Amino acid sequence: MNVSPLIWGITIVVILALLAFDYFFHIRKAHIPTLKEAAIWSSIYVGLAVVFGIAMFAFGGATMGGEYFAGYITEKALSVDNLFVFLVIMASFKVPREDQQKVLLFGIVFALIARTGFIFAGAALINTWSWMFYIFGIILLVTAGNLLKGEDSGDDDADNFIIKLAKRFFNTSEHYDGDKLVTKIDGKKVLTPMLLVMVAIGGTDLLFALDSIPAIFGLTQNVYIVFTATAFSLMGLRQLYFLLDGLLDRLIYLSYGLAAILAFIGVKLVLHALHENNLPFINGGEHVPVFEISTGLSLTVIIGVLVVTVVASLVSKSGKAQTVLNNARRHAVSYLDLDYTADKGERERVYNLLMEEEKAIAVLETKYRDKHPESEEILEQIAEAHQAHADHLSA
Repeated sequence: MNVSPLIWGITIVVILALLAFDYFFHIRKAHIPTLKEAAIWSSIYVGLAVVFGIAMFAFGGATMGGEYFAGYITEKALSVDNLFVFLVIMASFKVPREDQQKVLLFGIVFALIARTGFIFAGAALINTWSWMFYIFGIILLVTAGNLLKGEDSGDDDADNFIIKLAKRFFNTSEHYDGDKLVTKIDGKKVLTPMLLVMVAIGGTDLLFALDSIPAIFGLTQNVYIVFTATAFSLMGLRQLYFLLDGLLDRLIYLSYGLAAILAFIGVKLVLHALHENNLPFINGGEHVPVFEISTGLSLTVIIGVLVVTVVASLVSKSGKAQTVLNNARRHAVSYLDLDYTADKGERERVYNLLMEEEKAIAVLETKYRDKHPESEEILEQIAEAHQAHADHLSA
């Protein structure tokens, strides 16, 4: 099915309208989304993506519909993994919770722009050189291997090379001024940390695109499907961040599931490359008769791996212990940061969350609690927060 310029135009206008709606009705006024608000809007965006997929089935046929859903589910899973890094960056820069929505929306817009560029570049490369399927397949296999190493993204330093350059050549302030990118100190304009956070988010988005675009091209080469599946997977990511905040650490096996999916798609790409082969040093430049993985099989494997990964993570006692301890550490650190908890209401909210996590820690089995490499340090931070709260009440 060839997609007409009119359909392309309507699709782009709808996506831009959704982003504009998100900004003017949700982001413009800084606030902390409630769990109900995040759940409702996450459901709406997922619903829109599903409706679009059904329309794809109706007008494009089963193949296009299946390719869209396979691409959407894969990109959505990769987007959830991206939220881990966003969480680390915003914690590192101590972004006030009420201003995190603006950072996330910027990240979504930048990701959409960056990935659109990669999509058309990837399509041009594939149309010109079919051997690019080999390259894409190898990229995914290497990425899957890196995920299996189990590197802790929590140790990443958001103060990366780009940020250091920005701090060196531009005047930057140490404190936020609401969600402003520029503020005045002693009559001079300076950059706020908010702009630096956005630079860090933008930089990570570029890295994510290098993995996600080859992944979806492994499922379909239809540029329209690649674009729409990518765009809809990014829509609602901001709401999903607040909905899953505190539960992200619970998905302890997500990286293994994503590694399996990326490796599967990588193999699919290599098999497709062999089927389309024209490299003279492989089979004399002739096509290699190999088994090709169908769209239906791809969709089944992707959904199956994700279901097993999520269920295994949720029922894992070790995962529960890790979630509780990591949340307690995050709340203790937030409470002890007097800049972050300058607002009395936010201070009380963070402290109450910390108390809930402390109760959960008290009922954890010791063997699971002690598996966390920083459990003793976290308990010390909780004790410091208790002391700080007592001092605050007596002041």
